[in-house]
Amino acid sequence: MTSAGESIGEAAARFGLDTHVLRYWEDEGLLHPDRDAGGRRRYSDDDSVRIAIILRNKAAGMSLEQIRILVERDAPDRHRVLEEHIAELDRRAADIAEARAMTEHALRCRSHDITQCPRFRSHVADVLSGEAQWLLVHTEPPRERPAN
Repeated sequence: MTSAGESIGEAAARFGLDTHVLRYWEDEGLLHPDRDAGGRRRYSDDDSVRIAIILRNKAAGMSLEQIRILVERDAPDRHRVLEEHIAELDRRAADIAEARAMTEHALRCRSHDITQCPRFRSHVADVLSGEAQWLLVHTEPPRERPAN
């Protein structure tokens, strides 16, 4: 990067983004690039770090609002937001571990019909019993509300 920073096109290309994404993140208060004499955005090393933080945390499931709180210098509820996100990551990690165990079992199982294997079925017992209520939240499309 030059001492004057990167243009919006250079910064976007560096991270594999379209320029409108960086403009949107600026509109949302996540980025604050400097402007040159012609009013063009110039992205500093600090801006690049913020872009990397946004990308990493979006990939981990954080909303832009949560990320804003994360990168805000004086955000009063940063700890609450981060603790909630850690709990969500833990839940997702448990889901992934269960899916991995189920897939590994299916890979090694000698049953011709995997759905009839008792050990394989044990991996979906919580779904069958109704204990896995989160499943509907994460797999069903939102229902349309009737017009008034």
